[in-house]
Amino acid sequence: MQEKDYLKDITEIRSMMESSSRFISLSGLSGVFAGIYALAGAYFAYDLLYSKYQFFGARLLGDIAFNDMALLILDMGMVLLLTLITGIILTTRKAKKQGLKTWDKVTRRLIVNLFIPLIVGGLFCVALVLHGGIALVAPATLIFYGLALLNASKYTLRDIRFLGLSEIALGLVASFMAGYGLIFWSVGFGLLHIVYGLLMYIKYER
Repeated sequence: MQEKDYLKDITEIRSMMESSSRFISLSGLSGVFAGIYALAGAYFAYDLLYSKYQFFGARLLGDIAFNDMALLILDMGMVLLLTLITGIILTTRKAKKQGLKTWDKVTRRLIVNLFIPLIVGGLFCVALVLHGGIALVAPATLIFYGLALLNASKYTLRDIRFLGLSEIALGLVASFMAGYGLIFWSVGFGLLHIVYGLLMYIKYER
């Protein structure tokens, strides 16, 4: 009986240490919604561009018109905005159920480590567009997003690390298959997010 009490105490102490050093309130459902938003955004981009420009099997054959580029940026911005809003709402709700804080020192470290590679990657993608490397934008976003997840995994659920490695691998493959970027982007930001989100929901929230 006493041995069981010791094991229970050790488990509780370990759980407390985990909670204090890692942000564990990420919602798996937010990953599912992020994937759905990404697939919707990818479909809009396909409908907008692939009827005018030839991407599949070849590099971009013509320059994207300014109006189309503006719509693309708006499309990506809407996907990002919806993802952030949904993530904040679902994560806050989960944290309240767990009786945990949503904003503390660990959260700040998580955000800093996540956004440094994202900002660097965003600037690098702008440089690619300015120098005519549009075909490499989708692979670059996957690679830098994967690096961001890998960097942030030290401060949240360890499962994030495997998602990050998957995004990096997908981005590297996509970089050698110019013209198929939107397909890889849809798989990385869409399908992988949905699968990851469902797995995390089943593992941590059910």
